[in-house]
Amino acid sequence: MAGIFDELKQNFKRPNNALNQLIIINVIVFVALGLIKVIGSFTDLHGLYAIIDAQFTIPPDLGRFIYRPWTLLTYAFSHAGFMHILFNMLALYWFGMLISQYLGSAKLVNLYVLGALAGGVIFILAYNLIPLLAERTTNGMVGASAAVFAVATAAATLLPDYRFHLIFIGPVKIKYIVAVYIIMSILGSAGANAGGNIAHLGGAGIGFLYVRGLQAGNDFGLWIQKFLEGITNLFKSKPKIRVTHRSNKTSSSSSARNASKGNGNSAKSSDVAQEEIDRILDKISEKGYESLSKDEKQKLFNASKK
Repeated sequence: MAGIFDELKQNFKRPNNALNQLIIINVIVFVALGLIKVIGSFTDLHGLYAIIDAQFTIPPDLGRFIYRPWTLLTYAFSHAGFMHILFNMLALYWFGMLISQYLGSAKLVNLYVLGALAGGVIFILAYNLIPLLAERTTNGMVGASAAVFAVATAAATLLPDYRFHLIFIGPVKIKYIVAVYIIMSILGSAGANAGGNIAHLGGAGIGFLYVRGLQAGNDFGLWIQKFLEGITNLFKSKPKIRVTHRSNKTSSSSSARNASKGNGNSAKSSDVAQEEIDRILDKISEKGYESLSKDEKQKLFNASKK
């Protein structure tokens, strides 16, 4: 058992590993809540599960939500059953791999969080503004579906002609797969899981807008990346201050000039590289991923690893 935990820990701590980290967090929450529920069923702690589960369930009415605002995000890491988490994690893995490869791990996290927030807001608004839903009673919503819809729609917007090989069907362009997902959610928006399906559409919408924003040079999810980097830096050990003796002014000024030149060249190279990546992304948007040359695909792949 210790070996399994060590492997999970090592897998989780790898750099540029957001996809696996998101899946691991979802699985850990699912297993933990399941164990608490089982333990509660055989002891006097049956009320404990309800209390903890409520912290991962976004309520539909504002009266309860204002006392649990964190559920606007935490609901996206909890699931109602094994099949629920299985299909969500499979879809997250398939489409998340594309986002990680072509946009990087940080953008994947941005998409996941934005999709969850959009889905949660749409869910609450729908249950408070649409009479059909306002008359219904529900304990709330859980699941990563809205976040996964954001990732899937972003991938289909970025690489519409990329193909997944489906069992019994063969290669299918992901834009058609995502279109089926969206149509099914629209059709289900008046059914038993109306709130969940409406949340899916909110996630899909934010996924589309996010990629279009990137292609226009705007990353409106950058605040998420900066926030998480700030949290991470709080737990990083600061390097010890090194005291060195400075030599004569001439060598110092010479080093400063050389460093300035080096930084200038580096900045120019960075600008050129970014312009090339933007051009490649524009080409993907207009003609699809298959239109890229082998060299362009390699450049995009290398950029995603930075």
